[in-house]
Order: sequence, then C-alpha cells, then structure tokens
Amino acid sequence: MLVPFDELLADASAGGYAVAYLEAWDMYSVEAVLEAAEAANAPVILGFGGMMMEPGWFDGGGLERLAALGLATAKGAKVPVSLILNEVDTFSQAVRGIKAGFNAVMVNSSGLSYVDNLRLTRQLVAVAHAVGVGVEAEVGSLPDASGEMVDEVGALTDPHEAARFVAETGVDALAVSVGNVHLLTEGKASIDWERLAALQQAVPVPLVLHGGTGFPEEGIARAISLGVAKINIGTVLKQAFLEGLAEAVGALPSGVSIQHTMGSRKPLDVLQQGKDRLREEANRCIRLWRA
Repeated sequence: MLVPFDELLADASAGGYAVAYLEAWDMYSVEAVLEAAEAANAPVILGFGGMMMEPGWFDGGGLERLAALGLATAKGAKVPVSLILNEVDTFSQAVRGIKAGFNAVMVNSSGLSYVDNLRLTRQLVAVAHAVGVGVEAEVGSLPDASGEMVDEVGALTDPHEAARFVAETGVDALAVSVGNVHLLTEGKASIDWERLAALQQAVPVPLVLHGGTGFPEEGIARAISLGVAKINIGTVLKQAFLEGLAEAVGALPSGVSIQHTMGSRKPLDVLQQGKDRLREEANRCIRLWRA
C-alpha cells in the first residue's frame, strides 16, 4: 500500500527503526526491493534517482516511465511503501516527478549555496505540499567516493543552519552530512557522532543518511537512537546485481536458447539471477535497519 512519506518516517521514529530507501533503476530491481521488504514484513521506500541517469534519456520521458513502473509496483505492495524521486538535478524535474505520481521528491542541492538551496526548497515544498507530496532536502553535502559528482569533498551539516533551514522551508525530512560518503565501495565511513547528536536536538523532523553502503553496521542502533529514520542504499545493490548477472552469464550452457536467458523470468534468465542476488542483499539491509 502506498502511504504518505511523512507518515512512513513518523512510524519509523516512533518504532525505533529506520526505513530503507533501496534505490532501483529498472523493473527487475524495483521488484526485488519490494519482494525483499515483503519477505521481511517491513515498510520500505521504493524509488529511483536522477543523479546517475543519462540526462537525455531521463528528460526525454525516462522520468515518467520510471514513475509508472514504481507506481504499479507500489500499489500492489503488501507492506507500507512510499515512492520517492531521489536527487534530481532541477526543480522542474522534481515537479515533473510530482505530476507523474511520486509521493516524495528531492533535489540534489550539493552544488548550491545555502541561500539558493533555501529558495529552491521553499518553492518545492509549496508545490509538493499543495498536493500531499513529501519533500526531503539536504543541508551540507556528502563527499563522493567515485569522483563523478559535483562535490568531491563535501561539507558537514551545521546544526544551527539545519534548524533554521527546516523552520524556513517546512521540509518533511532532512538529509545530513556527518561523515557519511556517497558511492563508497571500499571501507567504511567515519561518523561524527557528536554532530549527529547535535542535529537530533536541533532539527524537529526525521534525519536521513545518504551513503548507506559505506555506513558502519555496528553504528546502526546508535544512528537510529540519534534520530535517523531513513537510510539510502544503492551502490551495494548494483554490486549484488552485477555479481549475480556475471555469474549467471558465465554459467550458461552452450547452445542454450536466448529466449530463456533474457527476460523470460525462467530459471535461466540471467537478469532474474541478478535480481535474486539483489533481493538477498536488499533483505539483509532492511533487516539491519529494523534492528
């Protein structure tokens, strides 16, 4: 069932857990995420991100096609879900996402000044809240472990700035930078726990951590106790899918029918085997953050 974004996060805060946003990119991946959540009997945030998408495809109708896919998946869910359009580049893309049916949106503000971020977020909240759509925003920015994003260094979130930002925008959730890292594939991030505790005291809305792949698992309970109600996970899911896909391709018997191996959903479908591996990892992540 599709439920409001703020309601899903409020339930997480009250229940002492964090909802996982497990970023998908196609039909196989979004199905795997929902199946993992249903197997764990846990709420989940479905959705897609704009940050890594090819701009021409995304702006040429890709955004709307992803929305239709996500909505169809969410409406059949047996657990509570929200559907987010995550970290798009522009205000207009976020508005398109609202019109297409996402019930939460976020613009990537890592390249904006505080003043420009404030102005854009105010505008987005006004449009989104008028039709019951939630808004996640960010104060500070995450370093990027891949070197592909605008901000390769990052800026830690200032609690006073964050409190002012939330008060002046009315956002439903705030993503913070406390040592977490985008697109980290090796090692673990070093978290500034004192800063996270200060943010919990200063900010009256649920806190969000992006860069979940590199977040230290031994710190999960502590992060939840300090106000984190949503965790974004993406990189490790793509790694799992690719590993499953590579193994499946390598194990194909000679002379096998191409009809069975691509898009059939049968046992020899290599994409299905990638999906199976992704679902296992998604289930593991969900259970970790439900602890």
